[in-house]
Amino acid sequence: MAKTLLEQLKEMTVVVADSGDFESIEQFKPQDTTTNPSFSHGRRDATVSTDCGWRAPPGKKTAGPPGQRQRCRQSRLSSLAVAFGKKILAIVPGRVSTEVDARLSYDTAATMKQAKEIIQQYDEAGISRDRC
Repeated sequence: MAKTLLEQLKEMTVVVADSGDFESIEQFKPQDTTTNPSFSHGRRDATVSTDCGWRAPPGKKTAGPPGQRQRCRQSRLSSLAVAFGKKILAIVPGRVSTEVDARLSYDTAATMKQAKEIIQQYDEAGISRDRC
C-alpha cells in the first residue's frame, strides 16, 4: 500500500503539531506539539475572573482590582496552558512546548515570570523537563 504524504514526511523530519485539537493530534500522531495561548482564548476574561473569585457587577465586563485581576488572569491562563500540555503529553511520545501569552512579548520580566510559573507547574505535576 502506498504511503501517505504525511507518512513520507515523517520519514524525513520530525512532525510537530501546533494545535489544540486533541482528536487531530491523536489521528496524525506528531512526535512533538506546542500549546498556544490562543487555544484557550475562549476561556479568557469573565470566566478566568470568575475562577479568581470575582464576579463582575451587572452591566460591567470585569471585576476585581486591575493589577490583581491581571496577575490572577495570567496565573489561570498558565494553569490552563499546562493542563493542555499535560493532556497532549498523554498522546504524543515527544515534547510539548508551552508558550507564554503573546501579549507579554514586550515585557521581559512578565514573560520570564510566566515561563517560570509554567515550568514550576510541570515540575509539580511530575513531568520531566525533557518532555516540556
